[in-house]
Amino acid sequence: MRKILIIINRKAGTDREKQMGAAIRQQLPAERFTVEVTYLQYLGHGADLAREAVKRGVDTVVAVGGDGSINEIAQGLLGSRTALAIVPLGSGNGLARALKIPLDVVQALQIVADGRKMPMDAGFANEHLFLSNAGVGFDALIADRFRHSKKRGLINYARLVIGGFSGYDPAQYSINTDGVESNEKAFLMTVANGNQFGYEFKLAPQASVFDGLLDVCLMPPVRFWHLLPVSLHSLRGTINHSRFMKHFTGKEITVSSPDLNCLQVDGDAVPLTNGKTVYFRIAPGALQIIVPNEA
Repeated sequence: MRKILIIINRKAGTDREKQMGAAIRQQLPAERFTVEVTYLQYLGHGADLAREAVKRGVDTVVAVGGDGSINEIAQGLLGSRTALAIVPLGSGNGLARALKIPLDVVQALQIVADGRKMPMDAGFANEHLFLSNAGVGFDALIADRFRHSKKRGLINYARLVIGGFSGYDPAQYSINTDGVESNEKAFLMTVANGNQFGYEFKLAPQASVFDGLLDVCLMPPVRFWHLLPVSLHSLRGTINHSRFMKHFTGKEITVSSPDLNCLQVDGDAVPLTNGKTVYFRIAPGALQIIVPNEA
């Protein structure tokens, strides 16, 4: 009988919690699964719960929440045989969308019940885990402002982007990709593991969390009126064929700039711990992930 631990971020809301309870009973019946449900209580609690689950021989840990909660829980599962599963209840849901996990709770739990596992790559930026993407450009600045905002959702994110655009000065970056040096001035300097930025925006449409590579996405300085075509290209998955993106792949990337001030991982701002340099690396197959049968 499969042991399953479900970890819920309470920010999901009371109505969603009620929906979760009914869906769990329907999709994970007691005759087939041993199910335990718990809740995040403090920053870092997800990683603690996940590590304990590994010690207890839990087969699957289900993260119920957004990309931030998923990232935190995944930290406790790296390198283990315990799999991560996702019920996406966040705002952008970048990783779930990349893995083609439905945003519907019942359908997501059906994937948990099916239990198909695959080894997924994990990215690190100055040893901060990221599953979808990490960045040091305009996206990192907005992530920092989003962290201090009380409002969530795409509308508030768009408001922050528009409000922050005029005062942002693109930085000049020195980039070393697997030993190859380059210098680029960029509005966005993002390193992607998966193909989703969230909300169906794709900076690296060809990226895969299963290919053992990181995708470097460089957007040259753009004008305000370019934001609309950039957004449309991102939503259509064609930005890598446009003039708005330079793209290349690697396993180890070092980025430095005297103007480097912010770092985001999976949409969450984290402190810069290595001066004006960020070291990105890929850990192939470091995390067992539950995926749809058609993946």
